[in-house]
Amino acid sequence: MEKRIDLEKRGRSPGEITEFVLDNCRSTNIVGLTDEFVALETLSLINVGLTSLKGFPKLPNLKKLELSDNRISGGLNILHTSPKLTHLNLSGNKIKDLDTLQPLEQFKNLKSLDLFNNEATSIDNYREKVFSLIPSLRYLDGYDIDDCEVDDSEDDEVNGNDDVDGDANEDDSEEASDEDDDDDEADDCGVCLETVYKEDLEDDSCEEDYLGEEEEEDDDDVNDDDEQEEEEETSPTRGKKRKHEDGGDSGN
Repeated sequence: MEKRIDLEKRGRSPGEITEFVLDNCRSTNIVGLTDEFVALETLSLINVGLTSLKGFPKLPNLKKLELSDNRISGGLNILHTSPKLTHLNLSGNKIKDLDTLQPLEQFKNLKSLDLFNNEATSIDNYREKVFSLIPSLRYLDGYDIDDCEVDDSEDDEVNGNDDVDGDANEDDSEEASDEDDDDDEADDCGVCLETVYKEDLEDDSCEEDYLGEEEEEDDDDVNDDDEQEEEEETSPTRGKKRKHEDGGDSGN
C-alpha cells in the first residue's frame, strides 16, 4: 500500500490532495496513509483485502469513504476522526450484526450508507432498525426509508458533490446560448431569404427587359421584311415600264 500511495501522490504534497484512489492494492490494514492528508475529501479503498480499519488516519475533511469488497467485520469507531463523513460504502464485507454499526449513530452528517452483501442485511426489520439507529441517514443501500431509489440529483448530494446548483446554472447558460445561436441562425436565414427574393425579382426584371429587347428586335425585323416586300412589289412594275418605254423608242 505504501508504494501505491507514493505513486498516486504524483509529486503532490499530502496537504493538497483532495481525492485518493487506492483500489486493489493489497493490504490487511492501512499503512502509509497519514494525518498529513488533511484536505482529503474522497478516499477509495475497494478490494484491498482489509480485515480491519487499524491505522486509519485522522482525516477531518473526509466526506466520501469507499470500503466495499473487503473483509471488515468491526472497528467502525476508528472513523470518528472523520466527523464530516456523508457517504460510507461497506458493501461486500463481514458485518454480521447491528451492534457493529452502533458507532455510526454518532455521525451527524452521514446521509448514505451501503451494507449490501453483508450478513447483517438478513436481520429482521433490518432497514427500519438501521434508519432508527442513524438519525441523519437518508439512504440505505441506495433506497430511502420509503423504498424509493435515490435519484441523480440526490445521489450527487449524498456523494459529496455540492456543486449541483452550479452545474445546473451552467446547463441553463448553455441552453440559453444555444437558443441565442438558434435566433441568430433564424435571423441569418431571414436575410438569406430576403436576398433570394430580391435576386429573383431582379432576375424577373432582367428577363422582362430581355424579352422587351427581343420583341423590339422582332418588330424591327418585321418592318424590314415589309419594306423589302414593298420594294419587290414595285420593282417589276418599274421593269415593265422601262421595257415599254424602250419598245416605244425602238418603234419610233
